[in-house]
Amino acid sequence: MKLLCCFLLLALLAHSPAVLSQPREIEARAPAARQEGLISGRLDAANPRDVYTVEGLRGEVIRFELEVTDGDLDPVLSVFDNSGRLALHRDDSASGLGVQHELTMENSGRYFVVVARFGYRLGATAGGYELRMTRKGVLSEGGSTLRYNDSVIGTISDANAEVFYTFEAVQGDILTISMTRSSGTLDPYLQIVDSERFEIAKNDDHSRDTRNARIEGLIIERTGPYIIVATRYDDSAGSFVLSIEEAANSGMGSTRLAPLPLRYGESRTGALSHAQYERFYSFEAAAGDLITISMNRGANGDLDSFLILADGAYATIQEDDDSGAEFQDALITDYRIPAEGMYHIIATRFDRERGATGGDYRLSLDILDEPFVDVPVDAVSMSYGTSATGKISADNEADLYAFYGRRGEVVSISMTRVDGNLDAYLELLNAAQEVVTRNDDSGGSQNSLIDNFSIPATGMYYIKARRYSGTDGNPDSAGSYVLVLAERAG
Repeated sequence: MKLLCCFLLLALLAHSPAVLSQPREIEARAPAARQEGLISGRLDAANPRDVYTVEGLRGEVIRFELEVTDGDLDPVLSVFDNSGRLALHRDDSASGLGVQHELTMENSGRYFVVVARFGYRLGATAGGYELRMTRKGVLSEGGSTLRYNDSVIGTISDANAEVFYTFEAVQGDILTISMTRSSGTLDPYLQIVDSERFEIAKNDDHSRDTRNARIEGLIIERTGPYIIVATRYDDSAGSFVLSIEEAANSGMGSTRLAPLPLRYGESRTGALSHAQYERFYSFEAAAGDLITISMNRGANGDLDSFLILADGAYATIQEDDDSGAEFQDALITDYRIPAEGMYHIIATRFDRERGATGGDYRLSLDILDEPFVDVPVDAVSMSYGTSATGKISADNEADLYAFYGRRGEVVSISMTRVDGNLDAYLELLNAAQEVVTRNDDSGGSQNSLIDNFSIPATGMYYIKARRYSGTDGNPDSAGSYVLVLAERAG
C-alpha cells in the first residue's frame, strides 16, 4: 500500500475517487522509461491515465515536456517518488494545452510518472500525447549523485573544505575522475571511498606541471555505491570543476586488468569487433585439473575464433585457431593444469589486432571431473612428475599404473631396480590395454626406460611394470623398483 497515499492525492487533485483502484497492480505493471526518450500514448474514457517508472539520482535535473498530438485532450502530469510523495504536479502551461517543467530529484530511486486527462475517469477530453524527458544535468551541490561523463562546478573554502558526491559503479568499470581548479589558489585533492568508507584511491598533484588532481584508470572491484571526496591541500581555496568519465575499454572482460570470472561448467557469450578484438576471462584451477576450453562462433558475423590459455601473468601456455568441431571454431582440449593458481583465457580472432573478422561467440570452460573413473581397481593413478615404488616377485609378477595423456605430450617412464636381481621391463598400453610401446634394458644395468615418447592420442594410458620373461635371460628375477613418470619438452 506504499503508493496508496500518492494515488489518493492524485484522486483528490482530479476530484475522482476512482483513481484509487488497485495501486499495487499499477505499480507492478508500470513500464520503465528512460530519462532520455520520447513516449507516445493515448488517453480516453477507457484509459484515462498512463503510469511509467523512471530511475532518478539525487541532484539530477529532468525536464518534462508533455504535448497533445491530436484530439481535445486536456493533459495533467504528476510525478511521485518511491515513497509515494508528490514531487511534481502540473496541469496546463501558460501557452496552451501541455506541460513544460523541470524537476530536481531529491533522492535516488524509482519515480512514478503519471500522464492523465483532467478529471481522470470523470473527464471528458481524449486524444494522443507525447511525453519527452530530457536530463539537463546534475546539481553542483554536495550530496548529488553523478553519472558517468557528468561534470559539476564546486567551491572549496574554510567554511566548506570538503564536498561529497556519490556514483554507482559496476565491477570492472574503468574510470577517470578529475578535479581541476577554475579560480583562486585551490590545490585540489581527490579521494575515492567505497560504501564501507574505505579509501580505494587518492591523488593530489596529477603531474609536476599542475596542482590539479586526477585519478586515472581506477578499476572498480565491487559493484555498488562509491563516494568522491573533493577537498584541498593545506589551506588553499577556490572553485573547481569535477568530472567522472568511463574509459573506452571499461567493463568486465574488456581489458586484462579486469578479466571476467569464469567457473568450470560455465559458458559466456560475447562479441568481437575491430574496436574490441579480444576479451579476457579468469578462472581458478588446481594442479592436475584436466580442462577443455571451446570458443564457438555465433550466427552473426564472420568471426574466425582464436583461443589463448595464459597463466596468471598472461604468459601464453596454449593457443588454438580452428580445432573446433565447426568451421572457424577454436578448441583447447584436455589440458592438464600444471600448478594451482589463477589462469586466464583470451578470446580473440585470428591475427588479433591485425585480423579482419568479427561477430558473436560462445566461450565454455569444462573440466574432466573423474578421468580415472573407469580405471581397473588394481591400477595406481599417476600424474606427470610423480613416482611410485613396487616389488616384483613370484607372487606379484607385474604392477599396473594409469595416467591421462594428451595428444602431442612427450613422456619418459623409467623403472629402476632398488634391490634383488630384478630385470625390469616396461610396457605402455592404451585405453584398451593394447601395447603401444615397450622397453627392456634402455635404462642400463637391466633397468627399463621409455624415453621421449610422444602420446599419439588424448586419453587414458597404462604402464605395466614387470620383469623380463624371455628365454635369453632369467625369467624369474625379482626385487624392488622405483617407477618415475615425467613429461618432457616437445
